[in-house]
Amino acid sequence: MCERNVPALRAILETAPAPWEEKALQRAETAAERFGLRLSPEAYERLGEERRRALRETRRLELGEGILPALILAFCDSPYLCQDRWEESLGELQSLFYQFKNETRDALPDAELIAAMARVFEAKGGSLTALAMTEPEALLRAAGEARHG
Repeated sequence: MCERNVPALRAILETAPAPWEEKALQRAETAAERFGLRLSPEAYERLGEERRRALRETRRLELGEGILPALILAFCDSPYLCQDRWEESLGELQSLFYQFKNETRDALPDAELIAAMARVFEAKGGSLTALAMTEPEALLRAAGEARHG
């Protein structure tokens, strides 16, 4: 792709969610509500801004519905997450996901990386700080463990 087209492509991709994205978010939101976790429309907007910032910082490009619905589904049942910090936690998880994608050199599909992140998060007592300090090799091992039960 021509280098001068990159800003135009980024502008297109950073617009409001497409209808299929909204549906994925609605499904995830319904699941999270069973655990007492809700996000306001403003929170979704802030998380969208966080996503765009994280993508820029990690120099990643994401097509499709984004990772937020999958993160919501993977983490909403954690006993370590509560309504008071739900938005903040999701923002941090979103940023960590993109960081880990780079650190693992895309060795794991998105779903496996998220499962590994959830496994490590639970093993570390729900500490986002400990999750953030996780080495790529540990994530790859956790993904293998999640894959094999």
